[in-house]
Amino acid sequence: MSDATQTVEDAHCDGVTLRIHHRVNPQAHERYETWLRQIIEAAGRFPGHQGVHILRPPAQGQDYEIAVRFASEEDAQRWRESNERRELLAVIQPALAQDERLEILSGIDYWFTPPESGAKVPVRWKQWLVTTAVIWPLTILVPLLWWPLFQIAPVLETWGLRHGLVAATIVALVVYVVMPRVVRQVSSWLHRR
Repeated sequence: MSDATQTVEDAHCDGVTLRIHHRVNPQAHERYETWLRQIIEAAGRFPGHQGVHILRPPAQGQDYEIAVRFASEEDAQRWRESNERRELLAVIQPALAQDERLEILSGIDYWFTPPESGAKVPVRWKQWLVTTAVIWPLTILVPLLWWPLFQIAPVLETWGLRHGLVAATIVALVVYVVMPRVVRQVSSWLHRR
């Protein structure tokens, strides 16, 4: 396995994101893209895999940021230490301009951590504002979307269960759908001091 920088912010939190940085040799982009499809497919076969986000470099750029999400630290570790991943890394190593950098992230700080190496997390008030702007409308809309099902199956409207279903839906939408897109849109403002 290549040299990697690893930081565990909280191994006990549910969900772990592996943030991987690869600097690709300029003449190897096509080869790397083919390899990237192979390793994403391989990671997807591992237990607890929850998805991949790729930030490709702009034209003439070399830096790829890949975020691979797993349900737990154990699932992420199983993938990180697998022979399959080790073999795939060995195959692409000659196409990389530098060793892979790998960080292990959990919690919402991942959304707000800019991909540039050494960059700082935005100030907390900006994180709070963006998170509130994302969650507030969902707390209004999601209960309305569940309402017809609550009417059909009154058992789901039981106190506690109803709140759990709504909360789980909001969290899933925030983590997998809304927050990654919103943060990408406001990234320049978030990281401006």
